[in-house]
Amino acid sequence: MNPAGEDHSTPAPKVGAVLRRPVPLPGWLARNPLYAGWAWTGAWAVLIVADEYLDLAGWTWYICVGMAALPTLACTVAVLHATPRRYLRPTRESVLSHFFVRFLALTAAFLVWGISVVASASISTTVQALAGDSEREVTSLGLSLLAAAVPLVVSVLWMALIVRCAWFLRRLRGWRQVPVHSRVPSGFLHRSPQLRQVVVALAHPGLLLVAGLGTSILALSLGAAEVTLDLAG
Repeated sequence: MNPAGEDHSTPAPKVGAVLRRPVPLPGWLARNPLYAGWAWTGAWAVLIVADEYLDLAGWTWYICVGMAALPTLACTVAVLHATPRRYLRPTRESVLSHFFVRFLALTAAFLVWGISVVASASISTTVQALAGDSEREVTSLGLSLLAAAVPLVVSVLWMALIVRCAWFLRRLRGWRQVPVHSRVPSGFLHRSPQLRQVVVALAHPGLLLVAGLGTSILALSLGAAEVTLDLAG
């Protein structure tokens, strides 16, 4: 017999013990995570095309594009966040490749500078022609163009970031769904090997380029259309 007042209820599990348990995942996702990522991106791409023909609300574009890139972007952020900065150092870079990359970077910088000079002159002439001799109208139109150009500039910088992240992912985990020789830190999600396999597979350079660059190009085209409409108005 149990003594009166004695409590034999099962103690609740600690929060830390619950968090250390492996995360259960669906079998189809654990077996083919990269294919699931391509299917996810393709499904949202179909919705984007359908939105173009059905002429739904304008903000649905941004939701569809963001959702298409969400899995690979989230997994890429998780993998890169867990990777130490020392992994950025090239391991087998020759002196020739070092100088050649710097040469390409300087050439690209010069081209961007030249395009910016030509674009600035063209915009200045257009603003002067539209606003006439009124300094207030020139300033107002110039500020409007600057505000409209901010999303375009952010989109271009985001495209460069996506390309850079994809290039590093290629060095870090290669192009295979399940990398054979991976440099992802061994401590990354080591308590849940199945979740680690899914996250590393979705952090794929090709999937990131398709989903991330597709998102950026679409945002850039939408921003350019808005600038054109503002100028026409």
